Amino acid sequence: MRMHEGEADIESTVVRRLLEVQFPELAQLPIRPVESMGTVNVIFRLGDDLCVRLPRLEEGDWSLEREWTWLPRLAPHLPLGIPKPVAMGHPTSWYPFCWAIYQWIDGAPYADDLVDDECDVARDLGRFVAAMRSMERAKDAPRAGRRPLRELDDVTRKAIKAANDVIDADAALAAWERALEAPAWDGTAVWIHADLLRPNLLIREGRLSAVIDFGSVGVGDPATDIIPAWSVFGPNGREVFRNELDVDDDTWNRARGIALHQAALIIPYYRLTNPGFVELAERTVKEIIMDL
Repeated sequence: MRMHEGEADIESTVVRRLLEVQFPELAQLPIRPVESMGTVNVIFRLGDDLCVRLPRLEEGDWSLEREWTWLPRLAPHLPLGIPKPVAMGHPTSWYPFCWAIYQWIDGAPYADDLVDDECDVARDLGRFVAAMRSMERAKDAPRAGRRPLRELDDVTRKAIKAANDVIDADAALAAWERALEAPAWDGTAVWIHADLLRPNLLIREGRLSAVIDFGSVGVGDPATDIIPAWSVFGPNGREVFRNELDVDDDTWNRARGIALHQAALIIPYYRLTNPGFVELAERTVKEIIMDL
């Protein structure tokens, strides 16, 4: 289903034609669409060992190029699996954006019934975030993350009010006001994934096995990668995750605001086109309210 105005028409026939022209050695492999809540790319399985990611919009080009540049440099330093780029495709007259082939990673997106112990996953993800932060910041590292919360105030309030039929808008606004009390971040930028939501965490045999979708990776406010405290975990996992990263109160409150801003914008925008993603956003808002 199309999610954005101006989105490219992406079907398996498009993928087959791209492969035939640009990677003919792979063109005979089976192509199967992958069900995903992803909003930036459409994904197809290619044979047993590969997958193809195609941006829905032109803006997705930069995210693929960012992954292509940084994934090989990040991988040796991280304790979990991450995507491995295989080949980069180029725009054509029938598909106007860059696209890419990656190794396929076995696993399923995070779901409560797939996880043996939420606290184990929280601990593993905390160690992953800590490993990201500890990496040396390259001079050419891209900036990542969102603008300061106060610059997001108006759009966040409007989104919360637009979602008042499915969330407790008054409680959400109170949570937002609480987040605005946190001092603006003015520290040293660290490496962040910047999109640690459930669909980007792969579970295998009950444990966290890989983190995917690094299209927003870069250096920025460490609070950005604290959002799984609400977007992924419940109270028990949240406590373990916070302790693993030793998060101070100001960073915690700022992270809560980032998580609320993101979730609030998702609900009205994807209400009709990505209901599963909206359901996760509604859950995030409820966890934030519960955590006050």
